[in-house]
Amino acid sequence: MGASAGIVFGGQAVFVIVDDRDVVTKGYSSWFHREGISSTGFCPSEFREWVGTVAEDDLSAVEAFLLGDCEDRETLPRMIRGRSRAPMIAMNEKSMLEQTLELFAAGVDDVVRKPIHVREILARVGAIRRRLRADTDQASIGEVSVFSDGRDPVVRGEVLELPRRERRILEYLVANRGKRVTKTQIFNAIYGIFDEDVEEDVVESHISKLRKKLRHKLGYDPIDSKRYLGYSLDVI
Repeated sequence: MGASAGIVFGGQAVFVIVDDRDVVTKGYSSWFHREGISSTGFCPSEFREWVGTVAEDDLSAVEAFLLGDCEDRETLPRMIRGRSRAPMIAMNEKSMLEQTLELFAAGVDDVVRKPIHVREILARVGAIRRRLRADTDQASIGEVSVFSDGRDPVVRGEVLELPRRERRILEYLVANRGKRVTKTQIFNAIYGIFDEDVEEDVVESHISKLRKKLRHKLGYDPIDSKRYLGYSLDVI
């Protein structure tokens, strides 16, 4: 789908694609859509205006920035980093060492060669986010604290013992606080996008069990769900 400088995301996690060619931004947006992932495309001039003026709430909904071919691409990471910590992946037409080194020096997190499947992009973004989370042992939202070292979460000062899948879902929701994430995104983060032996619907079962345990501890249901839009953690 196309984008304008006034686009808003309403808290839903979104991949942002920047490229000179409309066929590229529309093509990747279509591929993301088929994976159940929201995305939007910008030409460079629209993107520069948007990233400098967009509201913080909408910018925080960006899952990752994909930088395709465009003029002065090396200047975009600095603009992005001034307002966002979301992963940045540069997509090149050819494998060129000098260009790759320049992009890393400019601040991108990864450089890949097109064509690249969106599932590989999701895997790479997940790996970048895991590295970022590893820099912080603890993340908290309201009365819920989760840890990156495998410990069970702490809710209202007490340890809440959870099965591994439920614990990882809670960690993912906390890591994406302020965003709405889809069932597909949760499935990809918890099971891995290449696990073909597990159905996505298992996520609903895990979340149902998780929200019951959190409701018991907190006295209310902290997981907000909206059909077609996904889930978000709303902890007082």
